Amino acid sequence: MRSFSNQDIMDAIKFVQDEVAKKLDFPNFKAGDNISVSYKIVEGAKERIQIYKGDVLQIKGHGATKTFTVRKMSGNIGVERIFPLSSPAIVGVEVHKRGKVRRSKLFYLRDLVGKKAKIKERKFSK
Repeated sequence: MRSFSNQDIMDAIKFVQDEVAKKLDFPNFKAGDNISVSYKIVEGAKERIQIYKGDVLQIKGHGATKTFTVRKMSGNIGVERIFPLSSPAIVGVEVHKRGKVRRSKLFYLRDLVGKKAKIKERKFSK
């Protein structure tokens, strides 16, 4: 029986993370951006694509473990969902607006209501 060193295990983990990271071709987005995430839902033998549109609250992790949290308002209730970026269930990500924020984690939006909860759009100079 062969024993593996820590270096062998770390190389294997890095190889798997690199292989998973190569498949991602999503646009660049960051906290504050308004995006829509298309993801597959499997119900029995049927498969459908559902779109989840909202603001990105945070991006966390790196490599194969990278996740992002999207918050949307459904009526008067805020709904958050965490998506793993390397998930095969995610079909696509589309960026609608770039947000003008000064933080990377926007948890303060949970406490705000109405116009205060809106994120200003970032303007680009050409």
